[in-house]
Amino acid sequence: MSDPTSTFQTVLDTLIGSGKEFPRRYLQHFSDMAPLELKTCLEVWPRVNPSRKLSLLEGLRSLAEKDTRVNFDEFARSILNDPDASVRVQAIRLLGECDDLKLIPAYLDLLKNDPDVDVRVEAATALNLFVDLGELEEISEEVYGEIQAALLESAKGADETRIRRHALESLGYSSTNPDVIELIESAFDMESVDWKVSALVAMGRSTDDRWEDRVLRSMLDDDDDIRKAAVQSAGLLSLDSARLPLLRMLETEEDGDVISAAVWSLSQIGGEDVQIYIESLIDRTEEDDDLVEFLEEALENLAFTEDLNRFELMAFDPDDIEDLGELEDLEDLEKLDGDED
Repeated sequence: MSDPTSTFQTVLDTLIGSGKEFPRRYLQHFSDMAPLELKTCLEVWPRVNPSRKLSLLEGLRSLAEKDTRVNFDEFARSILNDPDASVRVQAIRLLGECDDLKLIPAYLDLLKNDPDVDVRVEAATALNLFVDLGELEEISEEVYGEIQAALLESAKGADETRIRRHALESLGYSSTNPDVIELIESAFDMESVDWKVSALVAMGRSTDDRWEDRVLRSMLDDDDDIRKAAVQSAGLLSLDSARLPLLRMLETEEDGDVISAAVWSLSQIGGEDVQIYIESLIDRTEEDDDLVEFLEEALENLAFTEDLNRFELMAFDPDDIEDLGELEDLEDLEKLDGDED
């Protein structure tokens, strides 16, 4: 049996070695690192070549996307303050699905104070997860208020445009905030394609039907990026009114990314005709394994959507149950009066 300590030492020796690319066979060792391993790694980290660091972090992200069993959160959070801005960016991205509330102060500090624009953009983006949690009342009102205030300050302020746009996108989950609604409307009315896209992203995250007309109109826009963002928002908003336009779009659309977005949005909206159409697409693309895999994933998501819709139809409102009880009591009284007569 090999010595785990010796094995990890080999990984560290390789990390500080020469060359740009970090060997993929060692990536697994950075998952769920023990405290001693993490401490030892951080001690040698300053000696690692910058390009080697980025190669490692890009490899870790790629592995995390393919294997849900790995977890690099502890390592990623430990390098959030790395002197290299590119490393800080990659560390935030590696933490993309981590909802640990302890990250909030770090992200807020990076958003407000980091000297690098790219890092501040990533911090604004990362905070979207916690805005969503705030809307679900899974974090305290005080902390949620602090997050909203910081993002609103960035979205409204004199920051670089990319920071403002990504702050707005993260605020999209805050659907009841009148300041956010006003910002989305203002961004959508701008001539800038980028601002319209950000507005549409925020609309999709809002779960607010007020944006339905704007989303549907934007699905017909000449710009590919705007169409794609609108299509994605239609799916996130589960707009039944978008089902037929999306199905028609699949017959005429030329942009591959928009087509993929349309298929996925249809899987989020649901409908028997959607299942038939996706199955026909699979039959027509049997030789493209990647496309078939994507379409099969869309079918699985469609099944989840349909199950969720059926559950919602079956769900009783507590008030309805109470009303039903009152009705039964009334019927019992009527029967009692009839017996007495």
